Amino acid sequence: MKEKIVCYCKRVPEATIVEAIRGGAHSLGAIKKATGACTGNRCKELNPKGRCCSSDILSLLRRTTGIKLQESSCCCDEK
Repeated sequence: MKEKIVCYCKRVPEATIVEAIRGGAHSLGAIKKATGACTGNRCKELNPKGRCCSSDILSLLRRTTGIKLQESSCCCDEK
């Protein structure tokens, strides 16, 4: 079975993000630090959805833990 990529800039699969969440990464910053996801700044060109992966990461956090965080800015906007 092909692994589902969530962060295309850094090629981080869903399973890696879920593992980090289950290991205690319960914020976007903690998930970024644990996995490297959402740190690539090339979302619009690499992600087939044409947008930042942060909303997909927060959706995984919500589905895995029930924690509902507000959408953050796109990692592509960070300098």
